[in-house]
Amino acid sequence: MNQYETVFILTPVLSDEQMKETVAKFKKILTDNGAEILNEETWGLKKMAYAIQKKSTGFYCLLEFKAEPSIVKTLETGYRRDEKVIRYITVKLDKYAAAYAEKRRAKLGKKEEA
Repeated sequence: MNQYETVFILTPVLSDEQMKETVAKFKKILTDNGAEILNEETWGLKKMAYAIQKKSTGFYCLLEFKAEPSIVKTLETGYRRDEKVIRYITVKLDKYAAAYAEKRRAKLGKKEEA
């Protein structure tokens, strides 16, 4: 199993509840296909560097997971079919990126406890 990281931007016109439902939908796609979700981060509403579909802001979400390579195609098909998703990117983490992600998760975990 490979380790992946996906970031997707949701349209800013969604309510908080709709945004959470959409993130849950993509998490369900992953878990239903046998992926193990390692980390989930919601970065909130952020201003984008340039307008996409005439929108200058969007809800940013990150999912880190371990899965077989075939699952990525299924996930990205889900992104393309959902009109709430403006942009997405999924990358395979090499051993150095995976180690960095692990350190970052540990650092974020300490911040949340404080």
